[in-house]
Amino acid sequence: MKGKGIIMNERRRILDQFEDQKIFLDETVPANIEANRKGFAQIRVTDGEGNPIPDARVHAAQKTHAFKYGANLFMLDELETKEKNDAYKEHMAAFCNMATLPFYWDATEPEEGKTRYAKDSVRFYRRPAIDLCMEFCEQHGIEPREHALAYENFFPKWLYDADVFTIKKALERRYREIAERYGDRIRTIEVTNEMEWVKGKTAFYTEPDYIEWCFKLAEKYFPGNQLVINEHTSAAWADKCNPSDKYSAYIEAALRAGARIDAIGMQYHMFNRREVEYEKTRNAYNPEGLYRHMDLYARFGKPLQVTEVTVPAYSNDPEDEAIQAEILEKLYAIWFSHPAMEQIIYWNMVDGYAYVRSTDPVKIRESMGNMSLGENYYYGGLLRFDMSPKPAYYAIRNLFEKKWHTDTVAAANERGVAAFRGFYGKYDVEIVANGQTLTREINLQKGKKNVFEFTV
Repeated sequence: MKGKGIIMNERRRILDQFEDQKIFLDETVPANIEANRKGFAQIRVTDGEGNPIPDARVHAAQKTHAFKYGANLFMLDELETKEKNDAYKEHMAAFCNMATLPFYWDATEPEEGKTRYAKDSVRFYRRPAIDLCMEFCEQHGIEPREHALAYENFFPKWLYDADVFTIKKALERRYREIAERYGDRIRTIEVTNEMEWVKGKTAFYTEPDYIEWCFKLAEKYFPGNQLVINEHTSAAWADKCNPSDKYSAYIEAALRAGARIDAIGMQYHMFNRREVEYEKTRNAYNPEGLYRHMDLYARFGKPLQVTEVTVPAYSNDPEDEAIQAEILEKLYAIWFSHPAMEQIIYWNMVDGYAYVRSTDPVKIRESMGNMSLGENYYYGGLLRFDMSPKPAYYAIRNLFEKKWHTDTVAAANERGVAAFRGFYGKYDVEIVANGQTLTREINLQKGKKNVFEFTV
């Protein structure tokens, strides 16, 4: 036990830079949150003849955030028991206002012409049918996020030996089908993901116009949606932080070629073995360094999205879990404070169900709960394998539901105007005046005038 205690204490070294930059975290980050995530609202209260009602009491209670946060929905109804599935859905509904849906092409069309979007589709592990996911999201007021239209690493095997013309033709059909079925229900469309690979799987991957072509086709079929580019952790956060960085350079090239890129995605997976965690996270856990990288990509004038987050706990030891929670609390504050950031999406909600590139039910079943296998090793979920929440789950919820939450009362002045400053999002507003009570909803939005008039 003594040896284990030493390991636990030693692991806290990864928090060094958070401690060294305490002034930045305690002063700059909160100030930026105040400046970038909150705004003023004016509520004017009048009587039936248009006269202001002084001293009207206004209670504004925030009920949603404009900022999007959540996790992937890949284990919806995929767990071993009804009890686990019910718990998963309960935690997802409580945690998310956005969820990533698995539009992997090899899972949505494993056989050419045979799609599996419908609820009653053949089951694939970690790939619940999109209609099932959409139903869950719409039932719980969660915004769905598409991942991803042209993710070459998951093109179906029936395209592996096809020529470029055939691949483009099939890809256009895929775009059209998804647009017709979901285009008016999903705002965020991730077009390309993880293009910075050493080797692709199809002839199209190495074409010089891959990114440009994919985005121009997306603009055709998703003209009113937000088109997102996405890239893996090392490309987004661990390069030199110069305009010449690979991800930065290929975004700029695509934009110059006419690609309509509306937002920039940045994965954040800390997939490092425990024994090298300290060495490998020196840049990743550097608050000012994270800000510099966000500034680098914000120069394109596009919103930023942290699209996939994994921070390891490595075990269910209480101190390991406490460290995971502490790191995430600080990271979320840093990201939330940056003016360009608009989404933070955690990756796997629950431990023990890592991705397995197999459709063999036996292999899949054997992988469940095997914490030495693949990404399971990191204990990177927010729920334990038994579905109980970790401290990290509560830490993130506490940020959005309590710390970054507005519930305030204001009295109208002699002109009948009550004002408050709050986090951007939707509010229930209760107005008490002249012996009457009126309840309405308002939407406090960034960049808007946010003046609301109500007659009592």
